[in-house]
Amino acid sequence: MNPFIFTVIFAIALLASVALRLWLATRQIHHVARHRDAVPAEFATRIGLTAHQRAADYTVARTRLGMIDTLISAVLLLGFTLFGGLQLIQDTLASWLPDMPFARQLLLVAAVMLIGALVEVPLDWYRQFRLEQRFGFNRMTLPLFLADLAKGLLLTAVLGLPLLALVLWLMQSAGAWWWLWTWAAWVAFNLTVLVLYPTVIAPLFNRFEPLADTAVRERVEALLARCGFTARGLYVMDGSKRSAHGNAYFTGLGRAKRIVFFDTLLSRLNVDEIEAVLAHELGHFRRRHVPKRIALMFVLSLAGLALLGWLSQQPWFYQGLGLTPDPQGQGAAALVLFFLVLPSFTLLLQPLGSLLSRRHEFEADAFAADQTRAQHLIDALVKLYEDNASTLTPDPVHSAFYDSHPPAAQRIGRLAAAAR
Repeated sequence: MNPFIFTVIFAIALLASVALRLWLATRQIHHVARHRDAVPAEFATRIGLTAHQRAADYTVARTRLGMIDTLISAVLLLGFTLFGGLQLIQDTLASWLPDMPFARQLLLVAAVMLIGALVEVPLDWYRQFRLEQRFGFNRMTLPLFLADLAKGLLLTAVLGLPLLALVLWLMQSAGAWWWLWTWAAWVAFNLTVLVLYPTVIAPLFNRFEPLADTAVRERVEALLARCGFTARGLYVMDGSKRSAHGNAYFTGLGRAKRIVFFDTLLSRLNVDEIEAVLAHELGHFRRRHVPKRIALMFVLSLAGLALLGWLSQQPWFYQGLGLTPDPQGQGAAALVLFFLVLPSFTLLLQPLGSLLSRRHEFEADAFAADQTRAQHLIDALVKLYEDNASTLTPDPVHSAFYDSHPPAAQRIGRLAAAAR
């Protein structure tokens, strides 16, 4: 392919993806604002107009901030590619480390990731200390924000740099099938992280204490016994030190599985509702949603690495994106360019992932309705919608693209039918 043709294809894809994201966001804002002054009939007796309007305003504010994020990301992508930013970084590293080609490749990837992370910091700060603060959700302090940022960067370096070094070594030493060996390493890495996350990684950011509430513990343990679920422990996470949002989840693989409740969730729901929320989470386990999603991720990553293996051998791939690869090793350039431009070409696939996720949520709800009472889950969800300021009136098209959970009306409607 001619490099200029690929440049045109990339520019069109980027423009189309940005335009689509902005159009979807505009639809969401207009739709939510249009329904701001009336609570949907099915929620009218449970959620007041003030809470509904707060949720609408919160959704609009988050969506507008997302539009700014989309534009900044597009400018940064153009800066790295067609405007020569990646070439500048590569040339600078070549002048600094002329006799260390492998180190240059490592630093090229690290520099791009670091720049991307630093660009996101002002938006993250605004999101936490302005937007979340405005709607009463922020509990985080600036020192904690900076500590989380430092821990995240350090953790990325500790886990990511050895994996990156292995991938670059495989690209240089494993021949034409390097991408298959890389995929095997990627699978092993992800499975290891899933096992270590509950006991090693998560405690770096939050405090986990055994569930002390006797009534809740007894009800939860009885539910676990009925569902045949074995967990290493029931824990409460201090989510309230960062946010007023509430949640519950289970994490880990095999015997390392843990059930975690946010302290904000336990403070808001009664025992029946907590049991119903946990039954929903266990529904994901019983319906094997987690291994299905992991398997799908591995299949897609295999296809992506196979595509990268082919693209890395095509000169037009680099030249069309504004880069002349380092003659002493182009693996890092191929990795960076591939993962930078991939989202521009795959946005139209996102509704498929959202559809699959929403289907899983419906199945988990149905399981919870079988194991507990559907009305208890309805009561819990309505409280969570109100407490988390989740809009009850999302735009259908925006929801189809982005929402991993079904719209509130659909979800409550199905549960209400099950309750009847």
